[in-house]
Amino acid sequence: MSIGVLALQGDVREHLTALAAAGAEARPVRRAEELAEVQGLVIPGGESTTMSKLAVIFGMLEPLRERVRAGMPVYGTCAGMIMVADKILDGRDDQETFGGIDMTVRRNAFGRQNESFEAAIEVEGVEGGPVEGVFIRAPWVESVGAGVDVLATYGDHAVAVRQGNVLATSFHPELTGDHRVHALFVDIVRSAG
Repeated sequence: MSIGVLALQGDVREHLTALAAAGAEARPVRRAEELAEVQGLVIPGGESTTMSKLAVIFGMLEPLRERVRAGMPVYGTCAGMIMVADKILDGRDDQETFGGIDMTVRRNAFGRQNESFEAAIEVEGVEGGPVEGVFIRAPWVESVGAGVDVLATYGDHAVAVRQGNVLATSFHPELTGDHRVHALFVDIVRSAG
């Protein structure tokens, strides 16, 4: 089973390490031909407007949208959560997403870089107690459609959601050394196969 990490911008190496630790063959994906070779894809954190522009420049926007619509499992963290949202608040007018989850996400909802924080987050479907959530200029979910499962909240806001084969977290589990959320995604990919 091969899972890619969208390698246009963001914390690619950390996701490759976490996926390998969770039992997947992990590889970077920069082009549509490489996307066709993987069974699932992680969209890392980074900067969502930059990621959107680079996806257009590298010819990845439409191929990725098509694969998501066709049911390919995708996991987006932080900026990746924004990229799998159907609607964005506080984004640029020309900002594109891949879509996949019927939700509205607010960019940088938890504040600026100097307001980044860590918190213990109970995630439905992840056994063994809370995961350490690293929130860096993180989004939160403002609202979800009827088909979306909220897997975790922080305060009054959803910070982990799933719709079908698409998973998203506001936080960065790849930065903690705890690979349980990645293992959950590997199981989603395995079940979709």
